Amino acid sequence: MKFQCTSCNAIHPKWHGRCPECNEYNCIEEVQEATFSQKKGGAISSSFTPGMKRTALTLVTEGLNTRAKPPARYSTHISEFDRALGGGVVEGAAILIGGDPGIGKSTLLLQAAANMGSERRVIYASGEESLDQIQRRAGRLGVQDRPVELVATRDCLALTDLIETLPAGSLVIVDSMQTMDAGIDSAPGSPNQVKTSASHLIPAAKNTGVSLLLVNQVNKDGSFAGPNILKHAVDANLMLETDNSSGTYRIMRAEKNRFGQTDEIGIFEMTADGMVSIENPSEVFISQRDPDAFGTVIYPSVEGSRPLLLEVQALVSPTSFGTGRRSAVGWDTSRLNMLLATMSARLALQLTDSDVYINVAGGMKINDPALDLAIVCALLSAYTQSALPPDMVAFGEVGLAGEVRNTSKAEARVKEAKQLGFRQIICPLDRKNSRLDSACKGIDRIARIVTEIPQISSILKAS
Repeated sequence: MKFQCTSCNAIHPKWHGRCPECNEYNCIEEVQEATFSQKKGGAISSSFTPGMKRTALTLVTEGLNTRAKPPARYSTHISEFDRALGGGVVEGAAILIGGDPGIGKSTLLLQAAANMGSERRVIYASGEESLDQIQRRAGRLGVQDRPVELVATRDCLALTDLIETLPAGSLVIVDSMQTMDAGIDSAPGSPNQVKTSASHLIPAAKNTGVSLLLVNQVNKDGSFAGPNILKHAVDANLMLETDNSSGTYRIMRAEKNRFGQTDEIGIFEMTADGMVSIENPSEVFISQRDPDAFGTVIYPSVEGSRPLLLEVQALVSPTSFGTGRRSAVGWDTSRLNMLLATMSARLALQLTDSDVYINVAGGMKINDPALDLAIVCALLSAYTQSALPPDMVAFGEVGLAGEVRNTSKAEARVKEAKQLGFRQIICPLDRKNSRLDSACKGIDRIARIVTEIPQISSILKAS
């Protein structure tokens, strides 16, 4: 009998209230010394002890120049879902999809299953809903006549046996991993159950070329629930989130993707007919903007391979306390504090007795340092209470010396702004980037090229 920590995976001979390795409380669980067969995941027997004779294995190595045939990729016929996946579902890939309850995970996967059912064998396995509930949802979505096979089960071993009989290129959806029972002495949803279920399902799918879409629940802080080993075992982690403004739109972000670009996003709208792809999200994020309001500016962001126009809002107001409050939604508050200190030193602004609020409208979370220049413009507009030109965008990284640094994919940002009718662009000077110069051609008024933030103050006063 052994006991294992669900936090650090340390093995202990007896139970502890607190793990001696990581000092976490109530994380020790009893584990069975089970031996898994090759058919159910191919794990090495845990009954091996030092001194036992074991058969030597012959390992075959290959060089880096060996050209393997790339795996086939299949479209879900949902454009934003394909974008988040990197172009579609890869044959034999295991994909983990998480999100808050009711956000639309099951709806989106049922739509994808219905679209792909006419091209390959698709099985939708649910441990949370009955067959009648799934069929009723299919009727609401208008896909009840699609060739999708349904099974309501929590038996992970039976589902593994079914996967091993499927032809390559098939698709299996498991909703959800927290309901699977792998036959061990532990409650469904526990870390041991989730890990054991993954050790059965994922190797079986990869050996047969079956694609797996695994639904995973989330914790109350919005992160993936269960052991972290599950996120390492799969090929892609997709998180479905909702926007903070209206709650109508859904944002799918790829946190990890072995077959595509990370930080790629797909944007959907939840309707009565299911999840609908948003083909031009820039218009959605800036459609409710008030062009005459002060403290707002448009920022051309790049999420994965997609440029997006987002509205950045700033508010500066007198504080009721001795020290002003700083708050940022969709951006790093510590970076806001650093930027305010730089503006105070380089522009002689007195902001210590003011509350400063920053908001990235639309519920997006931005980690790109190119947002710095848009924040500076929005803060100057809010501080002086004067509106910026409605056709102005700004991007660029601001250093502690007040300099404006070059950013990546500047030409893509400029092209997206031009396409939606913006004619004033404040961006860093990049003499080595000829593509940026060509992208700025055709703008009615010349693009504002800056190298330090004192120039921005004079530009905004002139505007």
